[in-house]
Amino acid sequence: MGGDEEAPRPAEGDAEKSKGRTGGLYMPPAKMKAMMRDMKDTSSKDYQKLSWEALKKSINGLVNKVNVSNIKTIVLEIFGENIIRGRALFVRSLLKAQMASPSFTHIYAALVSVVNTKMPEIGELLLKRVLNQFRRAYKRNDKVVCNAVTRFIAHLVNQQVAHEIVALQLLTLLLEKPTDDSVEVAVGFLQQCGHTLSEVTPHGLNAIFERLRGVLHEGQIDKRVQYMIEGLYAVRKAKFAEHPGVTPELDLVEADDQITHELSLDDDFELEEASTSSPSIPTSRRTRPSSSRSSARSSATTTTTTTTKVTRTTRRPRATASRASAATGSSRT
Repeated sequence: MGGDEEAPRPAEGDAEKSKGRTGGLYMPPAKMKAMMRDMKDTSSKDYQKLSWEALKKSINGLVNKVNVSNIKTIVLEIFGENIIRGRALFVRSLLKAQMASPSFTHIYAALVSVVNTKMPEIGELLLKRVLNQFRRAYKRNDKVVCNAVTRFIAHLVNQQVAHEIVALQLLTLLLEKPTDDSVEVAVGFLQQCGHTLSEVTPHGLNAIFERLRGVLHEGQIDKRVQYMIEGLYAVRKAKFAEHPGVTPELDLVEADDQITHELSLDDDFELEEASTSSPSIPTSRRTRPSSSRSSARSSATTTTTTTTKVTRTTRRPRATASRASAATGSSRT
């Protein structure tokens, strides 16, 4: 008789799932779509939860399968999603994927650079979270996370999503009080974006290498790290031939369309962490590349404010001689 009383409980669980509460269990996409079709009120909270879960799975799937050969197709599919509503989901998915697969960092940075031309607020949010993640890892002396995050920052600089001043600030911080780990992170960072820095800010790069020379002469770091610095000088002598800033197959953005965010390591950022949770507001229309171009261009000409400072978002050509000025050198370092 006890079994007869407990029999209705599974049906109650199914009823809860039909209302959009998955309870953390996997739900096939086909079943989720069928449940969404059965719901008449698209503005209800249950429908919004289901649509949010579907959007999250779709964005995660697209980010996880991107590679050099299919990046152009993935970009079009991403723009077919409700990327404005799911911008925080997209950014979080990129950060998790990059942390899990650092060797694909240049691909993720290229993906961000294309999305950034249409919706610069997404590129800015990603850069804010990456810089915040670096600051937290640096305070914890987490070498593994620092290596992965600085690699992402380096490729964002290569793609001109991040301004080169961030790279110079980061290198100055790492070499201010040099340790074996901080110098190793700085050397790896320079290998990734040294080619770009040599074009856009040669004076700043020279100042960084002079600081490395001083660290080498002080002799207070491990022999292994000293050999890494000497190897970096050899890479520089070869003009970073083995470490190009952007490979031809990932150079997807026209110079006139590129948008660069001038953020600083000292800024206080609004990370929009609350937007990663499921909202209960109606879904906005899906965005497409043609309709978002005008909004991206208007956003590029406006000033985006953070909590304490003003963040400038500018368009500028990639790797041109006009960007390499004397002010970029000693004053930024």
